[in-house]
Amino acid sequence: MAPKLPHSVEELRAAGNQSFRNGQYAEASALYGRALQLLQARGSADPEEESVLYSNRAACHLKDGNCTDCIKDCTSALALVPFSMKPLLRRASAYEALEKYPQAYVDYKTVLQIDNSVMSALEGINRMTRALMDSLGPEWRLKLPSVPVVPVSAQKRWNSMPSENHKETVKSKSKETTTTKSRVPSAGDLERAKVLKEEGNELVKKGNHKKAIEKYSESLLFSNLESATYSNRALCHLVLKQYKEAVKDCSEALKLDGKNVKAFYRRAQAYKALKDYKSSLADISSLLQIEPRNGPAQKLRQEVNQSLK
Repeated sequence: MAPKLPHSVEELRAAGNQSFRNGQYAEASALYGRALQLLQARGSADPEEESVLYSNRAACHLKDGNCTDCIKDCTSALALVPFSMKPLLRRASAYEALEKYPQAYVDYKTVLQIDNSVMSALEGINRMTRALMDSLGPEWRLKLPSVPVVPVSAQKRWNSMPSENHKETVKSKSKETTTTKSRVPSAGDLERAKVLKEEGNELVKKGNHKKAIEKYSESLLFSNLESATYSNRALCHLVLKQYKEAVKDCSEALKLDGKNVKAFYRRAQAYKALKDYKSSLADISSLLQIEPRNGPAQKLRQEVNQSLK
């Protein structure tokens, strides 16, 4: 008996997903196309489902090297559900393959506004920065299209999605250091890292800690040899109440410079916020061994001791 052919939108989408997993991208594309036709013929307004189908078909086009149609489908997906992560990343990859680096940069940058730890976007920004500096010169940022401001609602939508949608984000946090540790940075990389770090510092002065994190993250992709870049990013995490991330960055900073007083102080602050008072006091003690008269550290020790009572 012949297998039952998929007829509903849900069945067609599931069949497309299976074909995609099997590497049958043309077949998957056709199935997503049929599902789109059926959904549109039904006339029922389901923008999220329609957006996903366009995005999935775009992934097929990208795998087959059809970047033009990938961009078209991603744009259709984003018109239905603006600031969706997957179509933004797929369109960025397609733009990059077509050497449309300014457009790719904008899409990668938009992704980082939604989630600043997506590794593929961080690596994409790294590649685009190199390409744009080489092709447009030191004033390349002035020649880019404007980067759209992502509304808080889009960020919340991403954060509220099921955990499987965040696999890429989870991978990014373990891969960031290995990416740069696998090679020795060139003199050019060190200079770019320094420029990006300074841009991050300027953003901190303006109170824009979220964008500063992006700059520090970009800097670390060029070179992760500077302890201060980690401790500066830790400060931003502290301000944004991302205490576990602050602890991680301070720990990386201290691996590079065991006498980084700011890293000890900021990690102590983060541990205090996490109610890990023992670890907080240990960091304060280490700091005061380096700088016995450090007033903020002495005050923080009093606060932590008060919390223990």
